[in-house]
Amino acid sequence: MLSYFCMKWILLILFTDHTVSESLVKGRVGQDITVPCFYEVKTTKDITSMCWGRGSCPASKCYQTIIWTDGWKVTEQYSSRYMLKGNLPSGDVSLTIVNAEEADSGMYCCRVEISGWFNDRMSNTRVVIETARISTASPHTYTSEQTSAHGSTSESSSTITRTWPSAFASEAPQTAFVPFSDTSDFLDVTTNLQNESVSRRSQRYSENGLYIGIGLCVVLLAILILALFL
Repeated sequence: MLSYFCMKWILLILFTDHTVSESLVKGRVGQDITVPCFYEVKTTKDITSMCWGRGSCPASKCYQTIIWTDGWKVTEQYSSRYMLKGNLPSGDVSLTIVNAEEADSGMYCCRVEISGWFNDRMSNTRVVIETARISTASPHTYTSEQTSAHGSTSESSSTITRTWPSAFASEAPQTAFVPFSDTSDFLDVTTNLQNESVSRRSQRYSENGLYIGIGLCVVLLAILILALFL
């Protein structure tokens, strides 16, 4: 019976030791991401060693260790991209990931080693690194209608459509189609063309008559001169 209670007590301690707090930190590619972790320091005796590792906190130490500190300074560093910029002696052991990448996403373990059995302070933080979003400016299109002289918009009124991006556009390309606003305009243009054609024909006929008259005069003059000699 005693051994049963002892085993139960040991299992309770072990399960209590593995109760780890979890949190979430999000960032974007290229940014410096800070993963928070603190422990309480009242006197210099409370300053202790700690480690950061990838993955959830194991039973001891850190899995895939990326940085170690003795409480005063960094003693082991996997990469220069992993830094402890906080005040270590005051208990600020937050991890800074410099120039974050997508591969940095995942679970991180902060383990502070406290003297005594099953006293370590552990926290798991899930880091999510997202890619930077590229915004594209959608083009804006509007249509304007020109009204007729009477103030009402007719079916044959001209329509002008302009399309350009909302940003970075110095000149807006435009397409215009302007038909006749009324059938009377078309008739006026047709009449003017006919009148111009008739005037050109009459002018051509007058010029031809003038040339014929001059020719006849020359012939008659030649006949008169010949008659005089004969």
